[in-house]
Amino acid sequence: MTRNKRQGFSLIEMVIVILILGIIAAVAAPRMFDTAEQAEINTTRQQLAVLRNAIEMYRAKEGEYPPSGDLKTAMADMLNGPFPVPTFGPVRGLDEVYYDTTTTSAPVVPAPDGTSGWAYKPHNGSLKLNLDPAGTDIGKDW
Repeated sequence: MTRNKRQGFSLIEMVIVILILGIIAAVAAPRMFDTAEQAEINTTRQQLAVLRNAIEMYRAKEGEYPPSGDLKTAMADMLNGPFPVPTFGPVRGLDEVYYDTTTTSAPVVPAPDGTSGWAYKPHNGSLKLNLDPAGTDIGKDW
């Protein structure tokens, strides 16, 4: 009796391969998504650092911090490119600036409405990501 040579994979072999690929995907997928979020956080931190440096350069040049309502225009000469836009959290893509006009030396307080990406205090030049401190982004140290 002669046996014919097999021409393909059996159903069991295919199921085993699919299970192995599923296990690999289940282990790798969370790491990939966490990496994307961390990249967005790092990008926003870098943009914040660039803006803070530009504000200090403006102060060194003009002798005062950029005035209220004029941060984007004042930064045009200090930035090499467009005004940065946050890439993280609920303010992602919002390039508007909230102006905290209080004259205390305390750091800037974020806007209550959350329609601006950045919060800026002209009195002392402090700038931060416009996130509600009572929100889910506590601990991000913006």
